[in-house]
Amino acid sequence: MFIAQNNLQLILEVAFIIHIVVLLLFNIIALPLSMVLFLGIVLTVLIGSLLLVDVAFLFLPLLSHHEFTHPFGSLAVFAWITIAAAANLLTEVGIKSTSIKTLTIILFFIIAVAGGLMHRSFLILWFLGWALGYLIMSKSFKRSTNITSKSIIGWTLAGGLGFVIMELLSRFLDKPIISPLLRVSRIEHYSISSLKMVIQNTALWGHVQGSCYWGVECLGGADGYITLPMSLIQSFGLPYHLFYGVLVNRKDEIDYMLPGIFAVAFDAGYAGIIFLLSWIVIVSCTGFYVLRKYRSKRKSGSKMYLGKEALLIGALSAFLAQSIIGLFVFNRSFNGSAMLAYIVLSALVMAHIATLKRSI
Repeated sequence: MFIAQNNLQLILEVAFIIHIVVLLLFNIIALPLSMVLFLGIVLTVLIGSLLLVDVAFLFLPLLSHHEFTHPFGSLAVFAWITIAAAANLLTEVGIKSTSIKTLTIILFFIIAVAGGLMHRSFLILWFLGWALGYLIMSKSFKRSTNITSKSIIGWTLAGGLGFVIMELLSRFLDKPIISPLLRVSRIEHYSISSLKMVIQNTALWGHVQGSCYWGVECLGGADGYITLPMSLIQSFGLPYHLFYGVLVNRKDEIDYMLPGIFAVAFDAGYAGIIFLLSWIVIVSCTGFYVLRKYRSKRKSGSKMYLGKEALLIGALSAFLAQSIIGLFVFNRSFNGSAMLAYIVLSALVMAHIATLKRSI
């Protein structure tokens, strides 16, 4: 009875297991600030290297790219914000962190360029994650935010210039895959029909049976528009609907061309999207509540929770950024492999809410 019967049940079961495992790990492993900083640097460098190698494959003949921006995009935000938060916490306790801050700046631009060349949605995720992390850190460390109308205009112009450069680069190198205009044209081609399909067939629980790609085999919900990684499902031999092999011309219609709020509503029904939105609110409120507790402990002189505070700032920033992009911009940003990363980030936030008491 505990074996998941479809994609959505598997997501819920895996999410439950991951949340329990992360909670236990948080209470078993000590997380001093030095360890968090070291692991954050290692993870950021590894993800940055993967993105660099992947984008290099775009320009090298006979090599195929893997689009690591999807599974590792939000984790890159998490790791980088964690480093930045840890560096600020070092400053708070009187330790110079100039070299670490310099490293974060270098890594910021390396990941932004590599990930942005691969996917424009990653660039939006990256800068949104940075902005959210900056605001959270400003609040946590009681610093004024230097966000002005000029800075907003400046970053907007910089983003627009980046898109123009990518378009010119795609035409000069004859690489349509990095063209922002190609993405816009695909959205224009698929989005209207996709919206009609979702709006006309979404029900309270799932969708009208027979309205999805599978025809008479349509389950009426949990039909694979929202899944965990296909490789995970295939490795366990689970008999779920998967769009493997028809991804471009079929799953594009919802997964790639609509914001996640429509994809979740179609695959899980209105009840599913209400549940997801409620969970995002719960995770966000929990994260900010615990963050206030950590800040008060730090202000009272305790250094016990510095590592966890840095982790929480990173996880909360990445979780919020991925939620916003996945729900309202690009469903692929939290579907498939990205869904697994999304669950991990949720667990990394919720694990701070409970502390297990040890008894001998």
